Amino acid sequence: MSETSLELARVAHALGTTEQVLLRLIADQSSAADPTLVALTVEEAARRLGVGRTTMYALVASGEVPAVTIGRLRRVPAEALKEYVTARTQAAASTVALAA
Repeated sequence: MSETSLELARVAHALGTTEQVLLRLIADQSSAADPTLVALTVEEAARRLGVGRTTMYALVASGEVPAVTIGRLRRVPAEALKEYVTARTQAAASTVALAA
């Protein structure tokens, strides 16, 4: 076992978690949202919206959130997320106005 693996095991044990969970946390932190990205993966878009991956894929599949295909990759334009939230906010506001 390498020295790095031993250190990882010690840190995981000290935190009361497994090495796999610790590695996932490190990977998530390493791929933190880059505000300069123009197009995001579906997973990155889900993280930015604060929804699950499955929900984000459903939003893309239904067309509620547009996505583009670049080669074999599907990307969600960062601007599309802002537009989606704005549209949802306006829809909620009009529903509240109608109820009043």
